[in-house]
Amino acid sequence: MDTFACLYIVRGDPFRPGTCLNLSFAETVIGRTSAEYSPDFSFTNAFISRKHFVIRKEGEQAVLYDLGSRHGTEINGVRAIPHTPYPLQSCDMIKLAKGMTVIHFSYLFGEQTMELEPLGVTQQWEEPHGPLTIQWEKRECVIDGKRISMSEKEYLLLQLLHEHANRLVSIGEIKAAVWADRATGPDGIPDVSMDELNALIYRIRKKYGKDTFLISAVRGSGYILENDPK
Repeated sequence: MDTFACLYIVRGDPFRPGTCLNLSFAETVIGRTSAEYSPDFSFTNAFISRKHFVIRKEGEQAVLYDLGSRHGTEINGVRAIPHTPYPLQSCDMIKLAKGMTVIHFSYLFGEQTMELEPLGVTQQWEEPHGPLTIQWEKRECVIDGKRISMSEKEYLLLQLLHEHANRLVSIGEIKAAVWADRATGPDGIPDVSMDELNALIYRIRKKYGKDTFLISAVRGSGYILENDPK
């Protein structure tokens, strides 16, 4: 059957980050393998139910249903109501097992070679160290009671990712927002190298702590800020 959508693994054993799971059937069950049952795509985490959720093709739409899983399914940070339809859109983020398993949904199944570059979060889940408060109007972060001021570009990047938390923000969107004062190239996007963008993210990790902002890079596509509501 033809592939109509894909799931890309951000993290989740036993899959490597960036693994593409084709959705080709009318119904695909995701869960955990046991002696009695094996789902279509299986994870090993004990917090994932044997039949955790299903994605059904309904017309031209992929629709997710949580199958009454014990620990729940989150879609873009919102917990799904069991057995309730949730139509999916490209860039939707699906989280299982208290955030230890993260899946990126996409209709862009042509990107079979998508690679996810871990920025301190893909291979191991860690909570940020200490309470974090972002005071946007003052352009500063407060971490463990310590005030850290943001530079102009740090502020612009973090605000953009925060506004689109748990969604993929494209490289073009980032360049346009953070380097709006830069001359544009033939494609209308500010002329900014990937080395310059990567250096900005490196400075953010070093300045605020590598686990303060949970950022994943989707190689060649953009960045995702994972923001679990408390």
